[in-house]
Amino acid sequence: MTEGAADIRFARRDGITHLAQLYQRDPLRVLFPTPAAGDPPVAVIVTTSGGLVAGDRLDIHVELAPGAAAHVTASAAEKVYRSTGRTTTIKQTLSIGAGAALEFLPPETILFDGARLRRETIIDLAPGSAFLGGDIVVFGRRARGERFASGFLREVWEVHCDGELVWGDALHLEDDVGRIIDDPACFDGAAAFATMILSSPAGDLRSLLDGARVVQSACAATGLSAGATAVSGLVITRWLAADAAVLRRAYADLACRFRSAALGLPDRLPWVWHV
Repeated sequence: MTEGAADIRFARRDGITHLAQLYQRDPLRVLFPTPAAGDPPVAVIVTTSGGLVAGDRLDIHVELAPGAAAHVTASAAEKVYRSTGRTTTIKQTLSIGAGAALEFLPPETILFDGARLRRETIIDLAPGSAFLGGDIVVFGRRARGERFASGFLREVWEVHCDGELVWGDALHLEDDVGRIIDDPACFDGAAAFATMILSSPAGDLRSLLDGARVVQSACAATGLSAGATAVSGLVITRWLAADAAVLRRAYADLACRFRSAALGLPDRLPWVWHV
């Protein structure tokens, strides 16, 4: 059992965002590759153990001071291995100061059959800040003939604006999760699902929502089920897919659209996303 931590803080000085504080504890390490032209600083979180096992605990904190901008991701898909009892716990706290903009777009999390994961992500937005982030969860290793048929998943999202809770979401799967995943009223047999959240006070919410639906509708022929809605100034988008690789591409396509339309960034993701 390990207790890893990553505390990453960015601040803005002389018109430039720079790293203001970094604390890291095994098995987490943070790398800072040189960003491409037009991109903000990039922080890449690495799990040096190669995956998470029963009882592992990770605490990830990202804080942007007013006016700062950053992109936070991970070096590879996070693997959560089978557990005989203990639960892997991940707590992610994202604090975004006034006028700051954070992209939090880690690659997918792969749940092995029998995995137990409890993950909580709390986003605290100051007035005038922007956020683009989410996650992809893969149910088992389908290429190896494995499904996430039993285990535990508790996935919680909370978005707070100026200290007030404006949106929350909780998913709870336990015991015979294969039956729940196969139920047409639940996941309809999907191999993966994803959520993306956009908060952009400077953007036209209606235009961003319509744009998301256009991008999602273009993926209908690939077998994806997708939807988007606007809630309390946020655009929330969802996907279900029989093929995790197809979902990953659709997720990246919309992230590129959002970062260009809402954040004024290039319509491409940092190179680490394509490794």
